[in-house]
Amino acid sequence: MVNCILVGLGGFIGAVLRYLVNIGFSDIAKDFPIVTMFINFTGAIAIGMVTEFSSKITPIHPNLLLFLTVGIFGGYTTFSTFSLETVNLIEKGKLFLGLEYASVSVLLCVTGVYLGKYAIRFFAGT
Repeated sequence: MVNCILVGLGGFIGAVLRYLVNIGFSDIAKDFPIVTMFINFTGAIAIGMVTEFSSKITPIHPNLLLFLTVGIFGGYTTFSTFSLETVNLIEKGKLFLGLEYASVSVLLCVTGVYLGKYAIRFFAGT
């Protein structure tokens, strides 16, 4: 039950943060869902940093790790929104743009996790 509460609270924080980022940059996302891509990329960096920090520098308590990774970052990142936006682009006849968006998003997010992990390794000297 504690785990569910931790994930729920973290998810609330992450979802509100995602909403605030979306409204803060809504004017630049007219024809291409760049804000969702940014959210997924920054969330990927953050989850990479937290997991690397916990495994290589100082172990983070499992409850806090769950709160951060599944809760906050799970609520913040928007893979389901990303998937819907990809399908919407394709259904609007923008097949190439939809595939480009999906490809770049996946590449950015995988890169983001590596960047987060390597940032911690760099600053920790490991």
